Amino acid sequence: MNDLDFAALLVSRVCHDLVSPVGAVINGLEILEDERDVTMRADALKLVTSSAEQAAARLQFARIAFGAAGSTGAQLDLNEVGRMVRGLLKGGKVEIDWQAASLNWPKDWAKLLMNATLLAADSLPRGGKVKVETTGDANAPGFRVHAAGQGARLLEEVEKAVRGEPNGPLDGRSIQPYLTYKLSRALNAGLTLLARDNEIELVAG
Repeated sequence: MNDLDFAALLVSRVCHDLVSPVGAVINGLEILEDERDVTMRADALKLVTSSAEQAAARLQFARIAFGAAGSTGAQLDLNEVGRMVRGLLKGGKVEIDWQAASLNWPKDWAKLLMNATLLAADSLPRGGKVKVETTGDANAPGFRVHAAGQGARLLEEVEKAVRGEPNGPLDGRSIQPYLTYKLSRALNAGLTLLARDNEIELVAG
């Protein structure tokens, strides 16, 4: 796969994540335009507000996790990374237990952590809990991301992409797991994936 195709698939993933909240904003605005009932208008305004916040949270997350934010050698505050992760998952079925150390990490390590956390959250279709723990040494980054919930699992194509062995051509579903693999390989992070009954664990460092 060339760089253009890789970038196009990542853009598709971002657009897919934004369709739902942006569509909800549009629906809420249409209700506000036509509805005269005070209660209905209040509900529509809540929908617009929450959906706009969700879209903004997904954009902020994608800008760092998928994008080229920051200069070469830039570092990211793990407290800020945690804020973005919580914003991404707010209002959903997945609870986040962010136990990362209060450190600045090289941006690519922070991106790897964000992508691993996203993979863990995506493995919980019925909801559950994701716990994130990191090393306390800024010079030796490492993490453990553990997801637990009923029916926790990774699709075969996702699992293969995380291991760097895509099951056929990459698509919008497998591109983010493959990005996680590429980040891990570039950092020599030794990312490992463990899957057990109703549990998923990703460890690096």
